Amino acid sequence: MTAAAARFIWPVRVYYEDTDAGGVVYHANYLRFMERARTERLRALGLELTHLQETEGLVFAVRGMEVDYLRPARLGDQLLVTADVDDIKRVSLTFRQAVYPPESASDAYCTARVRVVCLSADGFRPMAMPDHLLERIRDVA
Repeated sequence: MTAAAARFIWPVRVYYEDTDAGGVVYHANYLRFMERARTERLRALGLELTHLQETEGLVFAVRGMEVDYLRPARLGDQLLVTADVDDIKRVSLTFRQAVYPPESASDAYCTARVRVVCLSADGFRPMAMPDHLLERIRDVA
C-alpha cells in the first residue's frame, strides 16, 4: 500500500444536534458524517466538487447504499469516519465506510458500502468520468 492509498480518516464530534432525545446519534446523521468524509476524501485528491461541476460539467450522487448500524454513538463522542474507494467503474465509485471511536477501529458504530454515480451537471444523466479523474482515483484505490 502506498502512502497515497493509506486509509482516509475524517474526525467528527457528536453535537447535540446530531442526537435524539436520548442523547444517541440519530441514524440518518451517520449518513451525513459519511457524506462529509467522502467529500473530504475527494478534496484530499485535489477533486473539489464545485470545481468539477464548473470545469468538467459533472456531479456525483448517491445511487445506493448498504448500512449496518452496530451500536450507538452518543452526545460528546469523538468519532473517526473512513472513506475508502472500494470499486471504480467509468460511471461510478463504491466506497467502504465506517464510523468508529478513536481507540478501536474494530469496534464500529456503523459501517456502509456506498455507490455514487457520475452525472452530467446540466441534465443529471449518467456520464463517464474523464480519464484523468479515473487515474487520480485509481492511484489511491
